[in-house]
Amino acid sequence: MQIVVAVDAMGGDKAPDEVVKGAAIAARDRRYRIILVGEENKLRECVASVPEASKLEIVPAPEVIDMGEAPAAAVRRKPKCSIVVAANLVKEGRAHAFVSAGNSGACMASAAIYLGLLDGVERPAIAAVLPTQRGKCVLVDSGAVVDCSAEMLLQFAVMGQAYARAVLKVSHPRVGILNIGEEASKGNNLTKAAAALLRSSPSVNFCGNVEGTGLYQGQADVVVCDGFVGNIVLKASEGLAEMLMWYLKESLKKSLLTRIGALCLRSAWRSLKPISDYAEHGGAPLLGVKGVCIIAHGRSNARAIANAIRAAGAAASANLVETVKKGLEESGLAGSYQVAPASDAGEG
Repeated sequence: MQIVVAVDAMGGDKAPDEVVKGAAIAARDRRYRIILVGEENKLRECVASVPEASKLEIVPAPEVIDMGEAPAAAVRRKPKCSIVVAANLVKEGRAHAFVSAGNSGACMASAAIYLGLLDGVERPAIAAVLPTQRGKCVLVDSGAVVDCSAEMLLQFAVMGQAYARAVLKVSHPRVGILNIGEEASKGNNLTKAAAALLRSSPSVNFCGNVEGTGLYQGQADVVVCDGFVGNIVLKASEGLAEMLMWYLKESLKKSLLTRIGALCLRSAWRSLKPISDYAEHGGAPLLGVKGVCIIAHGRSNARAIANAIRAAGAAASANLVETVKKGLEESGLAGSYQVAPASDAGEG
C-alpha cells in the first residue's frame, strides 16, 4: 500500500524551494505519494524548476501562518492556511500523515483542533529521538507543553512507550524521568509526584530518575519531562553536536599531518553524520492526536524534509496512532481526563 503524506510546503525558513526538493527526493521511493500543500502559483514555479517534482500533487492553500503568529488564534483565523489544509487531508482520509517545518505551535494546534486528541490525553507531546550509547532514546515532551502536571507526564510515558514499541521496535521500553539526580529523593514537586504515578502504574516499565548524562548513556529507552526542559535539552544537544563537529573540522585543518589523518578517518566521519546532524532525523512525531503528524525543524533543508516524510511514512506504516490508543486504554488512562481546549502554549 502506498503511504500518502501531505506536506506543508509553505512552512520553514527555506520554504517552498527546499520543501519541494525534499518532497521530490522522498518521492523516489514508490512507497510514498506526496501532496504539496500551499500557494498554488509559487508551488507550480518551484515544481517546474525541479524535474523530479513534476509528478507531485498540489493542493492549494492560499493562506500562510508566519512563525511569529500566536498559534491557536492563527489557526482559527486562517482556516485555509497550508498547515490546516494539510491536517484536514489526514482528517478526511486523503492522506495517512502530514509534515510541517512551519510554526510548530500552529502545527500542534491544527492537529489538536482538526484531528482531535486521543481519549485520555490532556495535551499532545512531541517525541524527539536521541542517539545513545545503547541505541536510541525517546525524549517526550520536547517542546509542546511547557507547564505540565504529574498526570501529563504519566500520559507522556505511556505514549512514548507506544512509540518506542511501534516505530523503534523496542519490545520492553524502560521509562525514566529526567532529573537532577538518580536518587528518589531528588527533583522538584513535579518530578516527585510524576515518579510516584509512574512507579504505581502497572503498564509502565519505570526505571527511575535519569540525569542528563544518563540520557545519552542509554539508561532508559523513554525519558519524560515537561516541554520547557525537553526543548532546552534538544536545542542544547543540537548546538553541542554542531560545535563539536565544527571544532573537529577546524582542528583537522591545522597541519598537513592532521589533514592526512582526516583522510584516514573518512569512514568514521560518515558514521558520525547520522547521529550529529538534525537533518538525518527529519522530524519528531506529535503523540496523542488522532493522526500522524511530524514536526520538522524550522531550518530544514531538502534532506531534512525528505527524512521527515520518511519518518511520517514509518509512523503510518507502524500503525502508531492505534498503538498509542491501545496503550492509553491498557493503562487505564482512556476516559480518565477531559480534553482541554487548544491554547497558545508550547514552542512557536
